[in-house]
Amino acid sequence: MPERIAVLSTGANGSCIAADLIRDGLDVTMIDQWPAHVEAIQANGLTIRTKAEEFNVAAHALHLTDVCTLQHKFDRVVLTSKAYDSRWLTEFIKPYLAEDGLLIAAQNAMTAEMIASIVGPQRTVGCVVELASQMFDPGVVTRSTIREKTWFGVGAFDPVQANRVQDVVAVMSHAGRVEVCEDVLSAKWMKLTVNAMTMALKALLGTTNETMVNLPGIRELFLNSGTEALEAGQILGYQIVPIFGLKPEDVESTNSLLETLLDKIIRDVGPTAINTVLQDHMKGRYSEVDLINGCIADTLKAKGRPAPVSDAIVDVSRRIYQGELKPSTENLEIIRRQLAG
Repeated sequence: MPERIAVLSTGANGSCIAADLIRDGLDVTMIDQWPAHVEAIQANGLTIRTKAEEFNVAAHALHLTDVCTLQHKFDRVVLTSKAYDSRWLTEFIKPYLAEDGLLIAAQNAMTAEMIASIVGPQRTVGCVVELASQMFDPGVVTRSTIREKTWFGVGAFDPVQANRVQDVVAVMSHAGRVEVCEDVLSAKWMKLTVNAMTMALKALLGTTNETMVNLPGIRELFLNSGTEALEAGQILGYQIVPIFGLKPEDVESTNSLLETLLDKIIRDVGPTAINTVLQDHMKGRYSEVDLINGCIADTLKAKGRPAPVSDAIVDVSRRIYQGELKPSTENLEIIRRQLAG
């Protein structure tokens, strides 16, 4: 019998992954909490747009409220939610995950160990993802990093997971290039470092890669945020490891690590992609900034070390969420004043 796969919380990235799996003939159920998105897929299928093509797949999509009607369990669950929704969604799907099943969290932030504590480490493998996409209309996704440019890093962070890594490779290779990471938790922190440098700052300024290049001092802010992330990672015991298909020599024994990571993500994502935090600001939703830049600030301050850039980013991002500010390049001056103290 073919493996039953669920893609849980199918926002933009989750929809891209689900579409690729469906296109390759896998048995996929999409589960989401946005009713209009589910209903659009049920009525008209799921549409994915890239610069190269547009295609539509017929997909089996369920509301969260319909999962209780299922009479089978899933062999694989790909969790693609926002990091702050990880805990409750993992608890939610746990009864529907087969005893020998596997939960793959293709997300930002450091969720892997928490997920393993709920479904068991033997049913969890770490996953890092580089995939950029955006969705503003239900059932329609614009994908910036095409399948051939999408990258997943997977790996065991507990000995009981060692024989499950290839199971993850088998699933995720339908949606992009997959690389096995020997230290997947460090790889996830490296991705968090990249997100800390780019996502929140571009979002609170309301910019894309194309429009940010002329902003004075923006690259220095990116790099200063990354420096705080690397320091926090060192405190937590994470190592510097290659991600995004980079080689060990690209990230080891170099004085330009952050520049290498920054230039790689800008090049891979492209000039016009609207990142996930900016999409959240545009939609008036809570973002992952607290779990990325906020995590860095909390880690540093717990050791008595300052985190001025992370603090400023978190503060301005929260003010946008609360409606006090809007994404704008004018926020750059607010950050500068906070850093000047």
